[in-house]
Amino acid sequence: MNDTLVRAMSKDGMVKATAVYTRALTERARQIHHTSPVATAALGRALAGVSMMGNALKGSGESVTLQIKGDGPLGTILAVSDAEGNVRGYVQDASVELPLRADGKLDVGSAVGHSGTLTVIKDLGLKEPYVGTVDLLGGEIAEDLAAYFVESEQIPSACGLGVLVDRDRSVLAAGGYLIQLLPGAGEDTIAKVEGGIYAAPSVTNQLRDDPDPANLLRTVLSDFDLEILETTPIEYRCYCSRERTERALLSLGSKELEDILREQGKADLTCQFCDRIHSFSGEELRRMIDELKKIGK
Repeated sequence: MNDTLVRAMSKDGMVKATAVYTRALTERARQIHHTSPVATAALGRALAGVSMMGNALKGSGESVTLQIKGDGPLGTILAVSDAEGNVRGYVQDASVELPLRADGKLDVGSAVGHSGTLTVIKDLGLKEPYVGTVDLLGGEIAEDLAAYFVESEQIPSACGLGVLVDRDRSVLAAGGYLIQLLPGAGEDTIAKVEGGIYAAPSVTNQLRDDPDPANLLRTVLSDFDLEILETTPIEYRCYCSRERTERALLSLGSKELEDILREQGKADLTCQFCDRIHSFSGEELRRMIDELKKIGK
C-alpha cells in the first residue's frame, strides 16, 4: 500500500482522529540521510507525527515544523509538513548506534534524550508564525506530542507512533495515529479511548499486518462508530530548488559573497532535507555580487 493519511470522526461527534501509513517516505528519508536503525525510528516517528499535524492546517501554503532538541546523542530532529501532509526532515547525527532496550526494541528515548524541548512552529501565512514549546516527557516522541497538544493547545490527545526496521536496516512498517477529544467529551468517552488504546496491538505490529491506516483507527477506536472523512496520499517531498538557493545566497549580501568567491572560487550548497547539491560557478557569484552592489546591498 502507498503512503496514506486518513482523517476520521466518531459519529457521536466526541472524537476526531488521524492516522498515517508512512513506510515509503520513512525509507526515503533513511536512504537520503543514511540513518542508523535508531535514527531511522526517531526521524520516522517525527515525520509521521508532523504529517498528521500538517494535514490539519487550513491553507494550501501553510506549513508546520516539528523541532525536537533532546540531550541524547541524536541532537536536533527537524521535520516539516505542508498542508497536505507531505513531509521532509533530518536528524543532526544520523549515525548514532545504541544497544537495544531490554525488551528488544530500539531505544529511541535514550537516542533522543529524556530531557529537552519539543517546539512546534506553524507558518500560517501571517506576519509572525505561531510557536509553542514544551519540555520533553521522555523522548519517545508520541507521548511528547500528546503533551504538546494538552499543554499548548489545550486539546486532550493521545498519540501512537512506530517504525519497524528490518534486519537489513530498511523500513518494514511505519506510521501512527493522533486521537483528540472534542468539546463535550465526558469521562465515558475518555475511558473508551483509553481502553481501545490499551487493548490494541502496537502501531508497528498493526501496520506490518495491515498497512491501511483506516483499519488502524478502527482497531484503536473499536468502541466508536467511525466515519472516514478523508483519504490522502502523502510522500517525502522537498521544496528546494536552484532558484530558492540563489535567493538564499543573495540574502547573504555582496560582502559575504565576495568572501566566498575569494576563498572557494564557487559555491556548493547542500540541502539539509534531500542532500541535493546546488552549485554556483565563480561567474554566477560575480553576477550576483554586481546585482547586489547596484542596489547597495
